[in-house]
Amino acid sequence: MLELDPLLDDRGTRIIVCCGAGGVGKTTTAAALGVRAAERGRRVVVLTIDPARRLAQSMGIDSLDNTPRKVEGIKGSDGGELHAMMLDMKRTFDEIVEAHADAGRARAILENPFYQSLSAGFAGTQEYMAMEKLGQLRARDEWDLIVVDTPPSRSALDFLDAPKRLGSFLDGKFIKLLMAPAKVGGRAGMKFLNVGMSMMTGTLGKLLGGQFLKDVQTFVAAMDTMFGGFRTRADATYKLLQAPGTAFLVVATPERDALREAAYFVERLAAEEMPLAGLVLNRVHGSGAAGLSAERARAAAENLDGGRIVDQGDGKTGERGSPATDPEPSELATAAAPAVSAGSEAAPTATADPAAQHDDTSAVRDDATDDTDTDATDVDAEMDVDVRHLTAGLLRLHAERMRVLAREQHTRDRFTARHPEVAVAEVAALPGDVHDLAGLRAIGDRLTGGRTPSA
Repeated sequence: MLELDPLLDDRGTRIIVCCGAGGVGKTTTAAALGVRAAERGRRVVVLTIDPARRLAQSMGIDSLDNTPRKVEGIKGSDGGELHAMMLDMKRTFDEIVEAHADAGRARAILENPFYQSLSAGFAGTQEYMAMEKLGQLRARDEWDLIVVDTPPSRSALDFLDAPKRLGSFLDGKFIKLLMAPAKVGGRAGMKFLNVGMSMMTGTLGKLLGGQFLKDVQTFVAAMDTMFGGFRTRADATYKLLQAPGTAFLVVATPERDALREAAYFVERLAAEEMPLAGLVLNRVHGSGAAGLSAERARAAAENLDGGRIVDQGDGKTGERGSPATDPEPSELATAAAPAVSAGSEAAPTATADPAAQHDDTSAVRDDATDDTDTDATDVDAEMDVDVRHLTAGLLRLHAERMRVLAREQHTRDRFTARHPEVAVAEVAALPGDVHDLAGLRAIGDRLTGGRTPSA
């Protein structure tokens, strides 16, 4: 079992990276860990790269940006605080340029059309900038724990590959060829450019446009002195992720595709020598009536449906009484016949005889009571049918829930059989979405074993 409280309490743990496939709850997990760690005395910053902005909403912040913002309402002890931020990819790139180039060159780079396109959407830029921002936060040493929510990319480990991909791009033959004239300089550079690149520039000019190619060349010339710094910082951050103070948490749901992806993450982290803390299995379903199997529930529902129409053979009154206890109307009529046949002479006798008057009143009252009983029986029969329908429906829902539980258990067993060394923390599903600090605390309780049964 994965014990997360000791991990959060360990002052040697400086970085927790939550990775996993998209839609498995990485952002919620990262935020819940941040809240719990802060309320246990840590100074925490949560870095998210989730464009849905759910983290800001759940923490009561109007919006998140590239600047860490303090989260109010944290019940911390021993100076525990929580800050949160959302990676602004382009702004992070701009900050790098501004920090590592003089004012004139920085302005030329920031205004370059190719740079603007590169910084806004070049493949791998977001992942690389996540690495850059992580390195910046760690260097500031303002927080003793950084929780990272990795980018929602096709492969959640793209941020590990981003420095290498960017390095390959910057070291590629195309970039080196574009950089060569700037390095040679003067007329010799122009001559080299005209001779060595005439064919390539002519072809690219037709495909991409001459102005685009010129923008690329200008960008490369301006960025020349910064390329080495990109690789150096990326390599430093990569080593930071391999350090003992870092812990990776693979987040998944108990579904086949998500756990298959989680298995890939586990294997990849091992290959990269990244410290894996364990697997967070999110949104695990449960049942308070697990002793009732799906087969028995379905059988009971079918039995109820088979008898859902009340047997009308003996009449509805037969369900509540019998002829011995429920007198027929004919019996009441026979009892009242002498008084009716006496005519006007019988009227004084009936009035004078209290007993006869009582018998006549009782007959009327019994008749009214019989009508009332019949109406009540009709209502009870309808209610009985409704209860049968409802019970059968609930049994079918339970059978479906048990089928889901069995499927989830099967997928978990397959993962643990393949990776028995991986510690697992199961998080029971919440009945609703997480939208505030109370919800994040509830997730934190479930993450650390204090979960309550799911609804």
